[in-house]
Amino acid sequence: MFLRSLLESLRREVSHPRTSLQLCLLGIIAGVCAASIIIVFRLSFEFIQKMLLGGVAQYAAIESKYLFFLPVSAIICVIFVAKLTGFKHYRMGIPFVIHRIKTRYGHIPLRTSINQFFGGVFSLAGGLVVGKEGPTVHLAAAGSHFLGQWFRLPFNSLRILTGCGIAAGVAAAFNTPFAAVIFVMEVVLRQYRVHVFIPVMLAAACGSVLTRIVFGNENELTFLNFQVIDNILLPYLIVFGIALGLLAALFNKQLMLVIRLFRHVNMITRLLLAAVITGIVGYFMPQALGAEFAAIETLFANDPQLSLLLLLFALKFVLAVFAIGLGVPGGIIGAVMIIGMLAGVILLQPLYSMSDQSEMTSTFALLGLAGMLAAVLHAPMAALSSVMELSGNSQVILPAIVVIVSAYVTSKQLCNNRSIFIQQLEFQNLPYTTSSIRDSLQETGVMAIMQTEFKHFVDAPKAALYKYLQSNPNQLVLQEQIFEIDRQYQIVSMDVSLQEGVLPLAIHQMEGLSDQSTMAEVYETLHKQRQGAVYIYQELDVDAHVFEHGKPKIIGIITWNMLHSYLFRQQH
Repeated sequence: MFLRSLLESLRREVSHPRTSLQLCLLGIIAGVCAASIIIVFRLSFEFIQKMLLGGVAQYAAIESKYLFFLPVSAIICVIFVAKLTGFKHYRMGIPFVIHRIKTRYGHIPLRTSINQFFGGVFSLAGGLVVGKEGPTVHLAAAGSHFLGQWFRLPFNSLRILTGCGIAAGVAAAFNTPFAAVIFVMEVVLRQYRVHVFIPVMLAAACGSVLTRIVFGNENELTFLNFQVIDNILLPYLIVFGIALGLLAALFNKQLMLVIRLFRHVNMITRLLLAAVITGIVGYFMPQALGAEFAAIETLFANDPQLSLLLLLFALKFVLAVFAIGLGVPGGIIGAVMIIGMLAGVILLQPLYSMSDQSEMTSTFALLGLAGMLAAVLHAPMAALSSVMELSGNSQVILPAIVVIVSAYVTSKQLCNNRSIFIQQLEFQNLPYTTSSIRDSLQETGVMAIMQTEFKHFVDAPKAALYKYLQSNPNQLVLQEQIFEIDRQYQIVSMDVSLQEGVLPLAIHQMEGLSDQSTMAEVYETLHKQRQGAVYIYQELDVDAHVFEHGKPKIIGIITWNMLHSYLFRQQH
């Protein structure tokens, strides 16, 4: 009884759009849950690579003839898992998560999560050029939302918990908690709210702590040491950013072209085609496989020639476009980061004619990463925070801003390029936008607004209702009508129109909403009539349609006037 009362108090508190201790604690729990899933995911594909290759991204360590079968075998495993769970549950990744957050408060179907976990493990272990952040975001969102749904928390808090899980997952994958927070706000939730920031920050911190316990304190790009750039080179960084903006626009256009060209091809055929293309390239050029940063560290340590950099850049570009475009389960960000790093080092080459710039390799790799991320994802703040955290040097801020702004503006205005996630959502006909009213109302749960004090009548005559309202004009009156196979609920109030010959009562049929609903669902129910009310019921069983003694347990009422007052409340 005490636990039920405590849980009820928790639900009521988190239905308010405000920072609270309860919401912070939930953010921490969601962060731990999501980060644990991502750590298991990361350990899984790294274990397979160590078992097959002797180490992470050590593709050159095995014979070339086996490298062809590595991605092909991985995709066969992906297809097997998809067959078991059903290809209709194959939608996954960051665009799908954005869609579910905007339209389903972050609910992720279980079967898509199974596909994403095993599909991501096999794809990453098999050397396909995809990133780990796609599965990371999907799995972290699913895990944190499941936790909130298990507690039957209001939908408005479920969306926040989903954001917390994603932040923790990204922090666990890359050990970059600050960048994870900005990524959630700018790319996934696409809004900035103070009451959301705090639990998301706590969740990201939890994810980073857990990943440091398991994998150590350093992130995967520690080998890139940022060197201070002379002010005389700042004009060149503008040209550098413009080139990256053009490259990002080309990448997005080619990726969408592949998606459109193969849209009518069977999914199994598409996946096998991606595996064969990757296997053929891997047979001749093992370094072109995968999107792991460990391979880039090895490459830069060997002081590569320009010809090798150009070849690797072209192959990574092509393999990433085909792998992602043909539906291989994995992320786009990791591949874009690798391509951006290679592009940055290549674009450093013209400076060699003026002086030896070999110590600037890591610096331009970081700036290339930042410019590509900003222009491909249309997330300049996420790109800036990423490069700041990965470099561990505040001196990167000014040159990164120059590169990011020039790359973003070039991509958006000159090339008419848009975020690759938005393009994918529109191509798949997945809604990702809401009206400003609905977006605002989704932040508040019905339990924060509902009136819990009301008079409940059952099949009472109108004369009795009128008599009660005469003596209690401000009281909410609920009339329950029982029929042979159904029951209906009505809101009864005094009718100010004062029609002659009838009792001055206004009676309106009421619809019921779950106590998990938000004010957005209240608005959708009442805005056409602009009158009446809805009743809020508490689900007492796992099955949402099973109620106590065959009827819902009504815990509150929200009238149109209450909704109207909430809409026009003053804010600072």
